[in-house]
Amino acid sequence: MKKLILIAILITVGSMSGIVYLLRSGGQGSSAETNVQSNVSIKNGKQIIEIVAKGGYTPRNTIAKANVPTTLIIKTKGTYDCSSAISIPVLKYNANLPPTGSTPIEIPPQSKGTIIKGLCTMGMYNFTISFTE
Repeated sequence: MKKLILIAILITVGSMSGIVYLLRSGGQGSSAETNVQSNVSIKNGKQIIEIVAKGGYTPRNTIAKANVPTTLIIKTKGTYDCSSAISIPVLKYNANLPPTGSTPIEIPPQSKGTIIKGLCTMGMYNFTISFTE
């Protein structure tokens, strides 16, 4: 009987740990880190980076090309949490995003190795854009 109770407790703790992990990673698990490039494109010589703001920022890490004019587009869809209040300190950019829509932010060409960090104004959610060759 004691073994059965111990097994039940271990299964419950393991399940709860898995749920907490999924909630913290936005339900994407480790694959969120491997798909960072799907949000970057080049159109007419300009780099376009798309990040979704809702319950945080997705993806959290983006790798972009250095020395290319860039437009960061923050997309919202029914966003009413603190990720709708965005700050990008190095660009001196602060804004309240609309609950639904796309907000373009112009980023001048960045040198290789530059990392731009964005965050909600409460500091709970963040994202980074790393510029490489």
